[in-house]
Amino acid sequence: MREGGAAAHTRRTFMPGQVKTKIKEYRARHNMKQEELAAKVGVRRETIYHLEKGRYNPSLVLAYSIAKVFGVTIEEIFEIEEE
Repeated sequence: MREGGAAAHTRRTFMPGQVKTKIKEYRARHNMKQEELAAKVGVRRETIYHLEKGRYNPSLVLAYSIAKVFGVTIEEIFEIEEE
């Protein structure tokens, strides 16, 4: 309890874990190269490579753009692995 008798307010902080991705799987289903997907979403091929290898977490805008290319929801391609 804090001074004055009021209970301390606790706040939970969300700490995201690693983002697991199915980009490579969806590219294979659509017979699409990394370069093609990169061009469609406005990034470099290296960005797609790093996303697929789990070395880079996408921004919300990029995740949405990738999902839109494949006609699925963000949750179908990206999943947060909690630590």
